Order: sequence, then structure tokens, then C-alpha cells
Amino acid sequence: MIPKIILGKGERATRRLIGYLYGPGSANEHTDPHLVASWNGFAPDPGRSPHRNPKAVEDQLAAQLDQPVKMLGDKAPTTTVWHCPVRAAPEDPILTDAQWADIARRIVAAVGIAPEGDEEACRWVAVRHADDHIHIAATLVRQDGRRPRRDHDIRAVQREARKIEADLGLRRLNPGDGTAAKRPTSKEHFKAKRQGQDTTTREILRMRVRRGVAAASSETEFFALLEATGVNVRPKTGPSGDVLGYSVALPGDLNKHGEPVWFSGSTLAGDLSLPKIRHRLTVTAPEPVTARPADPWHEATAATERIPDHLTRSDDDIAQGQLVALGGTLDLLPLTAPAAARSELERAAAAFERATRSRITADLDSARVLRRSVQTILRTPVASRDGAGLAMLLDAALIAVAFARHWHRTRRHAQQEAAAQQALVHLQTAYAHVAVPFLDDLARRTPGIQTKQRYAHHLQQAVPKHADRILQDPAWDALATVLADAETAGHSPAILLDHALGQRTLDDARNPARALTWRIHRLGQRHTPSPRAQAAMARSTTRRPTTTAHPPAATPTAAQQPPHSRRR
Repeated sequence: MIPKIILGKGERATRRLIGYLYGPGSANEHTDPHLVASWNGFAPDPGRSPHRNPKAVEDQLAAQLDQPVKMLGDKAPTTTVWHCPVRAAPEDPILTDAQWADIARRIVAAVGIAPEGDEEACRWVAVRHADDHIHIAATLVRQDGRRPRRDHDIRAVQREARKIEADLGLRRLNPGDGTAAKRPTSKEHFKAKRQGQDTTTREILRMRVRRGVAAASSETEFFALLEATGVNVRPKTGPSGDVLGYSVALPGDLNKHGEPVWFSGSTLAGDLSLPKIRHRLTVTAPEPVTARPADPWHEATAATERIPDHLTRSDDDIAQGQLVALGGTLDLLPLTAPAAARSELERAAAAFERATRSRITADLDSARVLRRSVQTILRTPVASRDGAGLAMLLDAALIAVAFARHWHRTRRHAQQEAAAQQALVHLQTAYAHVAVPFLDDLARRTPGIQTKQRYAHHLQQAVPKHADRILQDPAWDALATVLADAETAGHSPAILLDHALGQRTLDDARNPARALTWRIHRLGQRHTPSPRAQAAMARSTTRRPTTTAHPPAATPTAAQQPPHSRRR
């Protein structure tokens, strides 16, 4: 159940609101508007007065609501109208008028508009004009002339909504922390439906702005990227000529006056205001490119693989910074993906967006490498023609998102936890589209039985407790192929396995052979060491005990890992 508080100002604010509630709606969506409850149970109902002029009854209802306000004259407050739509979830049963009436009474009591038993409280009405929601309208002067005590009414209405959900057996929504982006209004949803769009303009603009922030290395580039994606940009300048903010609009999205519908960055999401974007661009500015830059897919994958350690070992501000960078990565990946996976990746990015924000201040500088490498991928998309780079990065992202869900759960970030879980579902589908064809191709090229037996022997020596799981994994043939390819390139399979196992424990891997396949594939593409270096590494490997292939004991055990991470 979703309540939303809207405040109204102006001399005719009450009359305008009553006219809207009893009108046809923006898309003729209002059907059978009528009162379900009021402050005294006897308020005039324009929807149930068939023998009278409905407009006259609307005037009468608005006048009665406004009477305490008018009595104050010049001392009346500027804000006079409290408006709260309350909407049920799509899967909830259709509630009766009596149930909606009880919901309205509980909400106005909870927020201090009309405490139970207070005969001098504010005047209010609840109007129903659709199956799934009501509108509560109240005037903010009590009948005794005092102002209502409605401190923290947004929190109060949310708390009461959670209680109502439990009492009526409705869908239980997750409590928020005030960091969620603003939801599209009903009017925006109806407009999108009329235009044949599945997504509202607000959501489209939010995603394009987030991509612009993730891809840009400067403010100038950020605005240029927005315009390149078809977004109209209107800077807000101060008297000095300095740019203080910005607004964006989609071409062709017009209001009833034929003017563009503009959204400021801060109304799209709190972290998309220009000051916050400037801060993010400043602290994550790209570092100078080295003479021999690494493969950006490998860099991004390695940085993503480090996110679980940050989430389990680092301070909260660093962990939050890693989540912001992971969200930026997911925002940009659809631009590099094949068509079969693109829509699922877009859904994953849209879902995970909620998991990137909390009350914890993010240390953005800690994730500079991930941001830089993904930007490089975007600028050089031919770096992974066979899809292996994207598959490797998605494999690492799946674990990172699972750990993000666990991190939010331990901090009781309910909405963020649910968002990470939703993103996992979409990422798993996208991963299957990208990785399965590549793994199948590797399996078709698997080496002979003697070579595979030699690799199996290496596994049993290097990681005895996981060897049987790896050899029974459907991806074992693909792993044997990448080991053979690396050996052909001059690498030692035993040393590669040792390095791959040392990168991260397999305790949390549902498919250990698949996890090793991507690690070996990445390691095998690195510059082949010289014979002297190979000999030195071999001597070092023989001196190290098997247990050093795993991370230090501080790494959480399988029982401590989030379930989705363990099943991978």
C-alpha cells in the first residue's frame, strides 16, 4: 500500500482538488467518484447527489472543508490543503468502501490530522474513484482554529500503511529510508499508456542521466552525452552566469500548452543534482593511461571481483562507494551487450539503481578503477568480440550483487535488499544469454582424455575439497579447454590453477568449474611468462601449502555468505 503526501497552497486549492477528484481524470480513468468517509459522516457527496447540480455540490463540499480556514482570515496559513492518495498493490484484492473508509480514518489519525475521538480536529474527506485507491483531502486548520500537530507525517503515514498491510493481509512493502528516487505519478503513468510506452518519461530520463554520469569524465562531456542520446538539456544559471543546475526533457514530450515537460536532475533522483554529479566527477576523474594499458574487460572483472571483499571487510563508506560504482557498471553494460541480453541488463540496472543509495556517505574514490575500466570498455566495444569479456564481468557481477543484497540486509536496508534481489534475477537471465553459447563452444573443443586426466590430477592436488565438484560440473569440459589453450600459449596449467584458486575461494560458487573457467580464461590471456619466471613460480608453488590457495580466514565462510552467492 503506497501513500503519498501532497500539500496545496492558494485561495482555491481546496476547490481545485475537489474538482479533480470528482472530474473525469487526465485519461477518463476516474469512474464512479464518491465519498467513502468524512470528518463527520455527513459531508455532501457530489458523486451521490443525482437530483442536484454536481458542480454546486462540489462547491458546497469545498466550502465546508474550508470553513475553519476562512474563519482565520488573514491569519490563515499559506499551505491549507493536505492531500494523500493511498494506492493498493496490483495483486491485492479489491477492497470494499467500508475497508477504504477504515483505512482513511487510521491514516488521518496516525498523522495528527484527525486523532481518534478529537471532535475539534481538521475536516477531511476520502474520495474513491477507482478500485485500487482513494484520495484523502483535508484542510490544515482545526475546527478550534489551531494548527494540527503533524510533525514527521511522511514517516507516520508510512508506518501506518505497513500496519494496515499486515492487518488486512495485503502485500507487505519494504520500509524505506528516504533515499529512494521519486516515483512517477499516476498522471505520468496514464500519459505513458496513452502514448503506447511501457516506461514513463521520468524513468527514461533517469536512466539516460545515470548513464551519462557513469560514462562521463567531465561536466562538459556529461551534458554532451545527454544531448547525444536525444535528451534536451536546459542549464540553470545564476546572476553571475555560472551554471547552478540543469533540467532535462524528451523531444516530443509536451504538456497541454504544447511546451516541453522539464525535469530537474534532483527531481529524477537525489544523487542526480548537479552539485552531486560534479562531486562524483571530481573524485572519480580518470587516471592517466599507461603505456601498455590492460584489457579493460579484465580490469573491470578484477575490480568487480574485489567488491565482495570490500562489502565484508571495508568501512561502510567504502562499501557504499563500491555499490555506486557497481550500479554505474550495470547502467552501461546494456550498451555493450548483444540484443538477446540487452533488455534483461536494462531491467537489472533499473532495479539495482535503488540499491546504490542509502544514508551512508559513499567513498567514491575507492572505486576509481572499476569506473575507469568500464568507461574504456564503452569507448572501445570491439575489445570482446566473442562475448567472453561480458560473460566474465557478468559472472563477477552476479556474486557482487548477491553480496550487496546481504550487505543491505545486515544493515536493515529493506528496499535496497529487495532491489538487489530483483537485479539478481535479471542478471542471471542475461548471463545465460551471453555465457552459455561461449561455454558450449569451449566444451566442443575440449582436449583428449589424457590431457583432461592430467588437469584433473592438478585439481586434486591444488584444491582437494572441491575437486569432485569441479569434475562433475557441466562446465568441466569448458575449463579443460581454457587450460589447454593457456598451455598452448606457454602457461603452466598447475601455476594458473594455483593463481586462479588464490583469487577467491570456491566455497560460495554454485558452479565451481564455471567460475574457474572465467578466471583461467582471463589469466591465460595475459603475457606469457619467460621460462625462468615459470621455473621460479613453479618452485614457489611447490613450497606453498595447499591452504594458501584460499583467502585469509577473515573471508566469510559459505554459511555466512548470502544464499544466492552460495548457489552460484
